[in-house]
Order: sequence, then C-alpha cells, then structure tokens
Amino acid sequence: QVQLVESGGGLVQAGGSLRLSCIASGSTFSRLFMAWFRQAPGREREFVTAIGWSGILRDYANSVKGRFTISRDNAKNTVTLQMNSLKPEDTAVYYCAANPISYARATGEYNYWGQGTQVTVSS
Repeated sequence: QVQLVESGGGLVQAGGSLRLSCIASGSTFSRLFMAWFRQAPGREREFVTAIGWSGILRDYANSVKGRFTISRDNAKNTVTLQMNSLKPEDTAVYYCAANPISYARATGEYNYWGQGTQVTVSS
C-alpha cells in the first residue's frame, strides 16, 4: 500500500508560480512511476505530467509543456511539480498518483492517489 500526501497549492495571479510537492510512504518509492493529474470543476480528471523511476523519462501534456517541470528525489520519497507562467485555465485540484507497473497517461493505470491540493490562478 502506498500513501501520498500533496502540499503546496494556493492562490496565485496569472503569470505567477507555484511548487507542489508529494511525499510517498509505504512502498519502495524508487520503483514507482509517479504522475500529476488535475481536475477542474465540471471536468474529468486529466493528465498533467509523469516521471519514470530514475527521473530521466518525463512526459507532459501539451497544455503545460514548457511551463511545468516534474522532478523526483528518491532519497526523500518526494515528487515535485514546479509550475511557472500559470494561467487561469490551470485552476484545478491537483492530484499526485503512483503505480508500480507503467509509465502512463491514463488515470486507470494508477493505483494510488493523494487527496489533492487546490490551485487557483486569478486573472
């Protein structure tokens, strides 16, 4: 079993930055594929970014490419999402997710989820 706890959400003006963190416990973190998803009101949960075991493989949704950066620290069981040049359309609850099997974009591939952290970008 894996427990994920996100932190770092908040309110920011358009063009600003936020840094989200997710701490994992309960499993061998270095063998987990990690990802961030987000869900805006009235919309389905969508993929944002994913990272492989070593941190070399990274995947980004087109909507965030060039603005968001995912990284991980296996010594600290932490995955981080640095969000720059934020836009109002980035407003959503952001979820950290993990799975031991695949490097994927589909929500169904992820076994473990955090409780989410709210990010609000004002115009």
